[in-house]
Amino acid sequence: MTAPSGFSYTQRGDGTIVIVHRGRAAATLRGARAATFLAEIAAGEEQHVMARWTGAYKFGNERHARRHPRNQGR
Repeated sequence: MTAPSGFSYTQRGDGTIVIVHRGRAAATLRGARAATFLAEIAAGEEQHVMARWTGAYKFGNERHARRHPRNQGR
């Protein structure tokens, strides 16, 4: 599994956190959620934390799983 990349975040003056993935806003966090996010970022692994918070961590084998025989019976 490759490490996620392409994430960055900005903290606005009102405390809002905007997480950007590949140049597009992926998530906006406010209040307690923003504070929790900042605490997790301080602990390390910034790219992994941002990927998890945006839900963009499920990249990899979905394309292959779609073609698997057990997923063909609709």
